[in-house]
Amino acid sequence: MLVDTYGRVATDLRVSLTDRCNLRCTYCMPEEGLQWLAKPDLLTDDEIVRLIRLATTELGVTEIRFTGGEPLLRPGLTGIVERCAALDPRPRLSLTTNGIGLARTAPALRAAGLDRVNVSLDTLRPEVFRRLTRRDRHQDVLRGLEAARAAGLTPVKINTVLMPGANDDEAPELLSWAITEGYELRFIEQMPLDAQHGWRREGMITADDVLRSLRTRFTLTPEEEGRGSAPAERWIVDGGPHRVGVIASVTRPFCGACDRTRLTADGQIRNCLFAREETDLRAALRSGAPDGEIAETWRAAMWGKKAGSGLDDPSFLQPDRPMSAIGG
Repeated sequence: MLVDTYGRVATDLRVSLTDRCNLRCTYCMPEEGLQWLAKPDLLTDDEIVRLIRLATTELGVTEIRFTGGEPLLRPGLTGIVERCAALDPRPRLSLTTNGIGLARTAPALRAAGLDRVNVSLDTLRPEVFRRLTRRDRHQDVLRGLEAARAAGLTPVKINTVLMPGANDDEAPELLSWAITEGYELRFIEQMPLDAQHGWRREGMITADDVLRSLRTRFTLTPEEEGRGSAPAERWIVDGGPHRVGVIASVTRPFCGACDRTRLTADGQIRNCLFAREETDLRAALRSGAPDGEIAETWRAAMWGKKAGSGLDDPSFLQPDRPMSAIGG
């Protein structure tokens, strides 16, 4: 198993399939984009499936989340999903996407074995979407959400980041719409993972801000059972059955219950989203290392995981890689 010195066990693997994206969200990357990884640096489909097989059969991983960048830009995505769904034991398979390509791919992904999706959507207003993402694709995302729901990729979860002066007044409107459409909404605090390194704590919309805004229209009751290792704190809306989540990585860190490990698109293991160190599995794969040796390298990477992200430490430094290159 993937255990660290604090007794936490990693059972949730986030697999980045590409660092490329077809949006340019202001809180993620500059308008001109970034210097993408060269194709030879990316793990091949076979290498990805081999590492996922190793994680699930030897290291105790039970949940796989495909991320990016934008994972729908990976040409072999459907095949990767199908091969992972055939593993024994079979992991739960999910995908985090901006939703632009879902109208085209949702049925095939469901048929391949994908269980559900998380879709990023920060606003219901097309003009605000254009300003935040620098692209006119709002309707594509809405169509993608509908396609995911129709294909049975449920529960469809929506990830929303509120930005001051842009969409910070939309929380109640977003929740009302999500309830009507049958989606599960989660608000995520903006994290210091932008390529521009422009994040400032004093400028972010916090979990308390979100909840205060929601309570102007809804009654929120904390879930009694708690969140366990899940990143989102959840509230029952108006007595149920609907719920809303808030992921407060900055103001309410949940490091003590973290069960995640991350594999970047170029084959690096990261034991924390905010880590500044990585462990190279690609080199081991390509040098002909056997599964046992790769597993031991992965275990050693997780053993050294720190107690927390360090966000509250005055000496905190952002990782060199932005979120698009790490994989959410």
